[in-house]
Amino acid sequence: MDLFRGFEEFKMDVLKEVGNIGAGNAATALSRLLDKPIDMAVPKVQMLPFEAVADKVGGAESVVLAIFLRVEGDAPGNLFFILSPEAAKKLLHRLAGLQVESEEEFSEMEWSALSEIGNILAGSYLSSLADFTSLSMMPTVPALAMDMAGAILSYGLLQFGEMGDSALLIDTTFIEGQHEVEGQFFLIPDPDSFDKIFAALGVPMNHD
Repeated sequence: MDLFRGFEEFKMDVLKEVGNIGAGNAATALSRLLDKPIDMAVPKVQMLPFEAVADKVGGAESVVLAIFLRVEGDAPGNLFFILSPEAAKKLLHRLAGLQVESEEEFSEMEWSALSEIGNILAGSYLSSLADFTSLSMMPTVPALAMDMAGAILSYGLLQFGEMGDSALLIDTTFIEGQHEVEGQFFLIPDPDSFDKIFAALGVPMNHD
């Protein structure tokens, strides 16, 4: 195996471990919030170019619900938790036990529950990454939007300025009894932040 591929595999192993710990923390926090046992499947973790993010959630024109925020601190970046409106309703109904009134629209209570769940997820993944790296990484207050995926990502660019060209995708599946709900969690570090994260993890960067 060549050295570069070895580095890449090592980096992915480290990121998978961060995803696992983050998912475990999120499941614990959600169980506490909802007062019922919530599990999370072992997340699938991958790196992909920023341009591929919209395709991963069904294409630039597919309508999605997104919770997004800015990560501040030593390794700044942007964070999106994206799920389909159907998955969001299922999450609210099955997991949070809210009575869903309309399949098309979200009530103020549903909106605020989703924001809180997104906040917990973001906090769980970021704190596991911060613990692993000993870097300071704090989430800003999350914003919530429902729109076409392309529009949400463009809005993120407008809001936050420059985006890095790589995204860390953590496929997230909540499990409650027989019910599963899937969402996708994207961390898009600023251009220099991935180097900082990997340096803090003790992974030598290879730019050849």
